[in-house]
Amino acid sequence: MSRSRSLFAAHALVLLFLALCVAFPLLCVAFSVRPGDFVRVFSNGALCGTMANTALECICSTSISVVVGYVFAYAVVKTRIPLSNFFAAVPVIHLVTPPFVGGLSFILLVGRRGFITSTLLGLDVSLYGFPGLLISQVLCFFPISYLICADTLRSMNPNLEQAARAMGASRFRVFMTVTLPLSAQGMAGAFLFIAVSVLSDFGNPMIVAGRFKVLAVEIYTQLTGWLNAGTSAVLGLVLVVPSVALFCLQNSIMKKNRMNFATIGGKAQFLPSKESSPITRVVLTLFCALVSLAVLMQFAAIVFGAFQKLWGIRTEFTLEHMKAVARFSAEMRNSVAFAFFGALLATSVSCVAAFLVGRSGVRFSRAIDVLCQIPAAVPGSLFGLAFSLAASSIKFRSSAALIVIAIAVGFMPFSYRMMSAVFAQIKMSLDDGAAMLGAGRIRVLFTVLLPVSAGGLFHSFLYDFVRGVGTMSAVIFLVSFSTPLASVKILNLAEEGFWGDAAALALVLTAITFAVVGLGNAALSAAGFRKSAAGRAGVRL
Repeated sequence: MSRSRSLFAAHALVLLFLALCVAFPLLCVAFSVRPGDFVRVFSNGALCGTMANTALECICSTSISVVVGYVFAYAVVKTRIPLSNFFAAVPVIHLVTPPFVGGLSFILLVGRRGFITSTLLGLDVSLYGFPGLLISQVLCFFPISYLICADTLRSMNPNLEQAARAMGASRFRVFMTVTLPLSAQGMAGAFLFIAVSVLSDFGNPMIVAGRFKVLAVEIYTQLTGWLNAGTSAVLGLVLVVPSVALFCLQNSIMKKNRMNFATIGGKAQFLPSKESSPITRVVLTLFCALVSLAVLMQFAAIVFGAFQKLWGIRTEFTLEHMKAVARFSAEMRNSVAFAFFGALLATSVSCVAAFLVGRSGVRFSRAIDVLCQIPAAVPGSLFGLAFSLAASSIKFRSSAALIVIAIAVGFMPFSYRMMSAVFAQIKMSLDDGAAMLGAGRIRVLFTVLLPVSAGGLFHSFLYDFVRGVGTMSAVIFLVSFSTPLASVKILNLAEEGFWGDAAALALVLTAITFAVVGLGNAALSAAGFRKSAAGRAGVRL
């Protein structure tokens, strides 16, 4: 009886959390809208223009990100270019970098007083607006495309390409008729995943878009600047429709990919591919070098900006900005603490939910599965608005708790998918054996599954923590004077022109995230979890 009670309690707690922290806030947004709000939004030419801007931004940024990521992956995986290990590490390193680094470094490099535009080229130009947003988002999101496309290319059977070559097809024809078609589903998955991310991106448009307005920022502006909660909610609902559609297509593509990998893969996939032509290797090496240089220059801009007196004007070395970081100790402490507890909550809920859905056969498992994944389809701006409205409706005043919950909910889909993949690697016979010895379901989870999947569990926590430190889109609605955050402070400093202080604070937070990832991976390696189920599932950082 006690064993069934523990399973019932876990089931009830997960359902309660998902109902209160996912379903209820979204319902608050839906019921806060009046018919007049829709009329007001769709009769406003400026807001309709913002919707058009968002569509244009999404299509262009996503398409270019996918192309850049695919070419980068093809160069690393399918050709023997020099420095391939270095090039392979660049997107991964960039992926764990706090998201605000891209927008801030863009201003330092190609802003009106940017190092490239002003110092090197002597130009008095501004790339704020659509061009700047396009560049910053491509650099921000191409690593996602690289990882997905690299995995797709590695899974291909090279015998298919070699057979085409043996039949007389040129290298270009082999690429167009064999390699590219086999890559199509991976590219489609990357496109859909990045499109959802671009739609919900807040930091880059807020910093570099200028007068080119997009919905993710306009949701925030309408609520905080004009106090139009109804208009803000309608814009959020408009934004969530394509996000949900893209999310559903993405899941469909992922399921098809899992089925097709069995036909594409096999023992032959470990055979070496035919060597590419020298011209191809030179072109692809230059391409990877150019993209890598752009990524590394972002880091360099943050470092040099933190130690220059006044960026672009007085370039002498100074420690003033680094010393000023001490003034923002509360922001850094809050960011680290909230990210820690948010990551802990997200990983815990996701772990139990993945167990309930995949291995326990409890009721409402389909609802749990949907609610755990739906935050991935909801833009952060809309969730921030949803939490704000939900808290106001029940008179909940704890800003710290709201921020922790927002971080947990925002990154829960990643943790849930990771833990579902990890648990899927573990044979059900282990559960059955433990049950035959008298262990209940929850005891099986804690004594059998978690020890075996500790590597995946820790990687889930690490990812959620690293991304939580720099999160901005949802939490910007929830911060208060008593709960300042470093990511929001960097945004404010950049808007006010304090580039040195913003760069110094960004540098410290970036160093913290890399230190946490490094220490975490070292601890996992020392504990022997490198070859755990998580590693075999391909979900390591």
